[in-house]
Amino acid sequence: PLGASSFAESIRMAAEVFYSLRHILKQKGYVTNVGDEGGFAPDMDTNEAAMEAVLAAIQQAGYRLYDDIAVALDAAASSFYDPSTQSYRIENTRLERSDMVAYWLKWHQQYPIFSIEDPMAEDDWTGWQNVTQAFGQQAPQLVGDDLFVTHRERLDKGVALGAANAILIKPNQIGTLTETRAVIARARACDYRPILSHRSGETEDCTIAELAVGLGLPQIKTGSVARAERTAKYNQLMRIEEALGARAKFATHRMPKENPNP
Repeated sequence: PLGASSFAESIRMAAEVFYSLRHILKQKGYVTNVGDEGGFAPDMDTNEAAMEAVLAAIQQAGYRLYDDIAVALDAAASSFYDPSTQSYRIENTRLERSDMVAYWLKWHQQYPIFSIEDPMAEDDWTGWQNVTQAFGQQAPQLVGDDLFVTHRERLDKGVALGAANAILIKPNQIGTLTETRAVIARARACDYRPILSHRSGETEDCTIAELAVGLGLPQIKTGSVARAERTAKYNQLMRIEEALGARAKFATHRMPKENPNP
């Protein structure tokens, strides 16, 4: 929600798009049950069809693409990567590493994509280098999750290779708050944007909401605006914002200049 001026407003915008998408999917005859992280999982034929449904939901909710709301993807590329051939498979089509990079460049040009998490497989370091270099200075947010696993040594390797420009931070993945803060400090020192994150098997514990504010992180990833273990974090963040009042600082973001509102 790039056009939001507060966290509460950003949640309202996200919720409106969420229910707009639900309406669109139901109209098209898709199942609208939500998955493990609260998101819809319709059985669509292509990735493009899913993206077009999301964009339609944004516009149907009354928002402008690029200016008001942009898209963040979690590609989870390790799930469709074959390490034996060092290639990817999307919709029954085999893509070499260079084809996968070209795929992301095309999608970024075609769609209002602000962030791509794990666009390449976790151990395809060459692929990560290539996709980061291909985007250049005006790259979207390229987030290493499986790539870095909140681990200082893997982050250092990524920095040395010029792979990615952001890192997902999962406190219970690295194990301690001390190590969590050390990885965040290292990421900031290297100009990598740290993003606090949930895990798939969540509870209603709101610790990560508190940490996001306490550590001053610009973004949090904690699932859709559905299911109590997801919305609990958002509700806590809104309570914190309300309690802080004028002292609350809301991180704002903008799309790269090469993607103006058409």
